Amino acid sequence: MGQTARVSAVSWIAALSLAAWLWLLLGQGFFWRTDVRLPPRELPGAWPDVCVVVPARDEAAVLPASLPSLLAQDYPGRAEVFLVDDGSSDGTGDLARALARRHGGLPLTVSSPGEPPAGWTGKLWAVRHGVGLARARAPEYLLLTDADIAHAPDSLRQLVAAAHTGGLDVVSQMARLRVASAWERLVVPAFVYFFAQLYPFRWIGRSGTRTAAAAGGCVLLRTEAAERARIPDAIRHAVIDDVALARAVKRGGGRVWLGLADRVDSVRPYPRLHDLWRMVARSAYAQLRHNPLVLAGTVAGLTLVYLVPPLAVVVGPAAGSPAAAGFGAAAWLMMAGTYVPMLRYYRQPLWLAPLLPFTAFLYLLMTVDSAVQHYRGRGAAWKGRTYARPDAVPDEG
Repeated sequence: MGQTARVSAVSWIAALSLAAWLWLLLGQGFFWRTDVRLPPRELPGAWPDVCVVVPARDEAAVLPASLPSLLAQDYPGRAEVFLVDDGSSDGTGDLARALARRHGGLPLTVSSPGEPPAGWTGKLWAVRHGVGLARARAPEYLLLTDADIAHAPDSLRQLVAAAHTGGLDVVSQMARLRVASAWERLVVPAFVYFFAQLYPFRWIGRSGTRTAAAAGGCVLLRTEAAERARIPDAIRHAVIDDVALARAVKRGGGRVWLGLADRVDSVRPYPRLHDLWRMVARSAYAQLRHNPLVLAGTVAGLTLVYLVPPLAVVVGPAAGSPAAAGFGAAAWLMMAGTYVPMLRYYRQPLWLAPLLPFTAFLYLLMTVDSAVQHYRGRGAAWKGRTYARPDAVPDEG
């Protein structure tokens, strides 16, 4: 009787995992597809003014590969770059000025806002300072981009054309992250895959839905929408500021679009597992609203969806349940199949697809570690600053 119960339990768990994958495949906004790119674009009759705001803290290592690409934007209208040196100790501001003198291009203003006051994250305090300077030029659009993002020469032009054509208040592209080391190949495509699973790009672009997200490395924001949503003041304590920005804009009636980039790339290296671990763990628990019950549900969900299929393939025959092995194999095959488009987007070998359960297990550990660091008072530590217990972003509680 006990053996039969165990076999039945293994089979039911494997079947539940397969059912979850069937739902994810068909009912989660086709998150696994990678064809959400910049929407159709028409050239404006008159190109609007744009100000580019770049928050930068200790970015001297990546600026030579990123800042010249911004200064070299082939934009028909008036555009200007504001780099905000957020208390760097590596000469970021001086290097930015030297690069502007060497490469020319769009006008560059380098400034520093000083240390952020209580209740502000450093990045958003820098963004607030840059946006304040930009508003003196009365631009129609703001491009918020990170210091490690390299843009193709027509990037700004294409973003503005997409926003103009679609009447969009936010046009955001998820920059193609660097994939060079073995750990980057294993972890980075999965990072974007998991993000799209949480925030299906097709749902983000629909009016009337609550799903909203942006990718902080490249966000074109209509100035009027920013003022209406009180950006960045309304999200000043947000650790995951890009998602918070999109939610604030959409909550205020704005239209938001997010998709994958073709010619916007991150130049920041994450060569070691430790580097990738810190990138994920610093904000993973904030994503779960610092809620232990949500954490427990997330761990259970990751286990059911990603770890049960390969375990069922191994444990099923040993437990005398070929049905469990069959369910697990079908779920594993479905999982790997949905991962293939992302691997192709990142130009990675397809044999990495069956390894997704192992990568998911790493993300599970990173998420748990994020919670542990939070309760130790270390919170979202990044570049010498620690946000021990940041308040929940509005609409996240």
